[in-house]
Amino acid sequence: MSEKNEVRSIFTAQSPSEGDLSFGGGHGVTVEIDIDASPAEVWTLVSDINLPARFSDEFQGAEWIDAEPGIGAKFAGRNKNENMGEWEVVCTIVDYAPEEVFAWHASDVENPAAQWRFEIESGEDSTLLRFIMVLGPGPSGLTAVIEKMPDMESRLIRGRQKGQKENMSRTVEGIRDLAEATNN
Repeated sequence: MSEKNEVRSIFTAQSPSEGDLSFGGGHGVTVEIDIDASPAEVWTLVSDINLPARFSDEFQGAEWIDAEPGIGAKFAGRNKNENMGEWEVVCTIVDYAPEEVFAWHASDVENPAAQWRFEIESGEDSTLLRFIMVLGPGPSGLTAVIEKMPDMESRLIRGRQKGQKENMSRTVEGIRDLAEATNN
């Protein structure tokens, strides 16, 4: 496997600031990977809401609430984190274009606890898969912990970003491995 098929990642902020991180900054993570498979093959995996549970130690699985996936459709996701316990969250699809984008907001669609997004881009000889997560701006398990330990806010956000980066990296690597296995 060439180096292009390795995960690339970056911590992000919608409102970059110098110094300590704050929850209102829209901090997140972006991971991406090149996959030797067609956008259609990658889409089949990305649009399976349960697939990330195979690779994540936090996301446990999901069930569709609405019959058809598409913008406005809802699903219930189950999560478990040693620091935040177990919880279920209703997510709403906010962007859905087969072979291009699959995006959802957790909890309140207008004031989400987190924003998640898969993007697929066709390349010359591979497909780029990008997985994006932004914390907030709405309340979440993280905001509850920050309220209890406000002096630790920056450290808690950075820790959350690191944990999400690990799970997201494993997810895109797993998608790569499955797509490339069926492509060979």
